[in-house]
Amino acid sequence: MRRTGTATLPLHGGRAPRWLFERMTRLAGAIITYMAEELGQDETVYRFSDPFWFQSFGCVLGFDWHSSGVTTTTCGAVKEALKGRSELGIFAAGGKGAASRRTPGEIEEQAYNIGLEGADTLVRASRLVAKVDNNALQDGYQIYHHFFLFTDKGEWAVVQQGMNEGNGYARRYHWVSRGLRDFVEEPHAAICAERRGVALNLVATGSAETREAMVGLSREKPDKMASQLQSLKNLELPRRHQLFLEHLSPASVEKVLLKTYERQPEDFATLLGMPGVGAKTLRALALISELVHGTSLSWEDPARFSFAHGGKDGYPYPVDKETYDRSIEIMEAAIKRSQCGIREREEALRRLSQSIAG
Repeated sequence: MRRTGTATLPLHGGRAPRWLFERMTRLAGAIITYMAEELGQDETVYRFSDPFWFQSFGCVLGFDWHSSGVTTTTCGAVKEALKGRSELGIFAAGGKGAASRRTPGEIEEQAYNIGLEGADTLVRASRLVAKVDNNALQDGYQIYHHFFLFTDKGEWAVVQQGMNEGNGYARRYHWVSRGLRDFVEEPHAAICAERRGVALNLVATGSAETREAMVGLSREKPDKMASQLQSLKNLELPRRHQLFLEHLSPASVEKVLLKTYERQPEDFATLLGMPGVGAKTLRALALISELVHGTSLSWEDPARFSFAHGGKDGYPYPVDKETYDRSIEIMEAAIKRSQCGIREREEALRRLSQSIAG
């Protein structure tokens, strides 16, 4: 369970026209079918965790080269393409806005239909991924798109996106189940972004001491924590702390801390996953840990790399419908040939087995 990357993209308006989205769906289905047969289910799902591969995939489908819509539309095309193709063993849930909130139910329904045990583990992964990028990594981007891709063996990948209305950019986060040891300790391997800023990064290695202290603080009496938070708001602190303190209400945080005090969470992942524990509660505990108790805390935005590709808006060129349709035909023909080849090989092996037995 590993987060492998983040991408930051400018917010663009508009939607993919029907003629384009229908073609995107067909081509996405053909490509994923071919990949599943050639690479296997797990490797196909793993590719979605690479922000550079995903961006290239979106451009092959013909969407905007650098807009936030490449995420939502590409994921939408993939989800639509996978409907009715259970034989691939790859399933999709979630999406943009209201669809993202239906992710747990969609995971459970599809897992039930294929007899996959451990749907609760997949649902927990989905929820924790969203919690980490919304609350444990406070970089200014509010998650509004959550796409969950999983196999009938229980492997999964997540592509989710957050919006920053202040700078007009969206940031994309990629996760994958392969190789992740911990949701809250450096879960990413590569991060791509155009804009960087000040971020409260509670999943950084440098924040490990603070995470541990936060769990201890969450078990203490709420009135004590609220009192310490109030004293912090009255101190002259570095500007970065003022940015995170000015919107904190000690009284509101105290109400949430009453729940954590009653629950007595055993670790940071449990604390993070508790209902009602959001960005402000975590921020309050982190600041108290760092400023009152002297623990280490990372304020570095984890964004690392940037990229650009091309599509719908006409850059670097308009979508060529004739070429697009030809690409779909080539992919579908290749899949048919591949499937015929598999059947022929199986038939040949059967004949050989019968010949030897005779």
